[in-house]
Amino acid sequence: MKIATIILMFAMVFGLTPALAGAGVSSGNSQDAEKAAHRSEHASEVFREIMDAPDKGIPNSIIDKAEVIAVFPSVIKVGFIFGGRGGSGLVSVRDEQTHEWGAPIFVSLGGGSFGAQIGGQSIDLVLVGMTRHSADIFTKDRFKLGGELSATAGPVGRNAEASTDLPTLRSEVLSYSRSRGLFVGITVNGSVIKQDKDLNAAVYGVSKIENFRNVSLRNTNVAPRVMAFPHTLNKYTKNSGA
Repeated sequence: MKIATIILMFAMVFGLTPALAGAGVSSGNSQDAEKAAHRSEHASEVFREIMDAPDKGIPNSIIDKAEVIAVFPSVIKVGFIFGGRGGSGLVSVRDEQTHEWGAPIFVSLGGGSFGAQIGGQSIDLVLVGMTRHSADIFTKDRFKLGGELSATAGPVGRNAEASTDLPTLRSEVLSYSRSRGLFVGITVNGSVIKQDKDLNAAVYGVSKIENFRNVSLRNTNVAPRVMAFPHTLNKYTKNSGA
């Protein structure tokens, strides 16, 4: 890979270009609303492809017990002395009473590392929270994986079981990545996740989502395209009410 290409990707991750930040200059609520709809549809497609892959998806037993699921399509990972990753995604929290998946909260992800490394790739990242505590953390304005909430590489395979007893503090969030057709568990501690205020404002009229109920009360007027992601989650989850 040419050095110029690596430097460009590195710059994208750390916000020197607005494309990845999820908080770039907005041209208005209509464009942000379109971005939100596209992101929900893209995340829905990524999740569906992963779950439909024969014997390579997230175990059904884990999805059925999940309390929160986040998908970040096309996260860019780069390394050139300094390393980093960045991307935009969304998260849906499961309702405790109906067990259905709620309207999405839009978020962005970023993180860095240091060491002898060079190269770059694009991955699809999936985070599966197994506890109500993890669901509460995911609705915070900003948090760091490995701080208030730790992520562990999740088991892969339709009938696979987690190697740890769930839920535990060490396995509150299971993380997965897909790159070039390969789907594996991945460790992403050190990544910072924060709410995408522009997209949340365009969809819900508020830039900060304080809790899941706040979203639920506002989702009656959400465009059907924005609801593509939770609708897809309901199709793959038992007892979802779908």
